[in-house]
Amino acid sequence: MKTAVRYFSKSGNTKKLADAIASVAGTDALDVTQPLPEKVEVLFLGASVYWGGISPEVKKFIRSLDSGRVGKVAVFSTSAMAQRAFPQIKKELSKVGITVAEDHFYCRGEFSAMHKGRPDGKDLKAAGVFAKRAME
Repeated sequence: MKTAVRYFSKSGNTKKLADAIASVAGTDALDVTQPLPEKVEVLFLGASVYWGGISPEVKKFIRSLDSGRVGKVAVFSTSAMAQRAFPQIKKELSKVGITVAEDHFYCRGEFSAMHKGRPDGKDLKAAGVFAKRAME
């Protein structure tokens, strides 16, 4: 199965998840400035919520996608607060006609004094399980 992993991470929390997912998916985790060079069956897309929204970089990446070259997108995200990126990413992907897997992955991310050490080993293992499910 051809997969790709793209992410946007200001603090490194989402990158940690991207690396864990990419390891299971047998590919490299690249930031959203890297286009998809070929058709993929599953695109893992990771982001965080910053000040109530996903970053402009993620929105730009989504707008660059060709619905004929992406089978489905599996979303993963981190945040310091309870808000998840999934609903916003799903909304943006629907605008370009790309299918989004309902199964998505979220965990807390370390921010200042909150959630020290997150994502931790347990979170990374769970991200790998998520990746396996998404590829089934």
